[in-house]
This record gives sequence, C-alpha cells and structure tokens, in this order.
Amino acid sequence: MSKGKNQHVVPRDGNWAVVGEGNARATKILPTQERAIEKARDIARNQESELIVHGRGGQVRERDSHGHDSPRRRG
Repeated sequence: MSKGKNQHVVPRDGNWAVVGEGNARATKILPTQERAIEKARDIARNQESELIVHGRGGQVRERDSHGHDSPRRRG
C-alpha cells in the first residue's frame, strides 16, 4: 500500500500537469510530458506512491509503483 498520494501526469491546456490523486490543483505544470514524468516520478519515489501517466486522450498509458511491493510468492 502506498504511503503518499499517487501522482498523475495529465495533459492540461497544451502543457502537462503533475496532479496528486484527489487534488483539483496541479502540483506543477510543465511544457513537455517528459519533464512532467520526471517531476512526478521524483514525488512518487519520495512519497512511496504510484506514478500514473495519461495520454492526450486521458487514457492511462503507463503505471510505475514506487512503494514497497509485496515479495513475490511462489505458486
């Protein structure tokens, strides 16, 4: 389970926004998706949460967990 808020990278007014899950306001607005992903990844690592990248159409393109994942269990 994550400790902090999951971080979403979403398109906003021709730029890319980093938005904490449940927040209406962006944490940061950046000119490129790449820079927004870098910023969101830093926050997600710090908060041990998940990075969720959305495409221009709003669909989820990528997820990256930065929390403490459970160890794999043998089946």
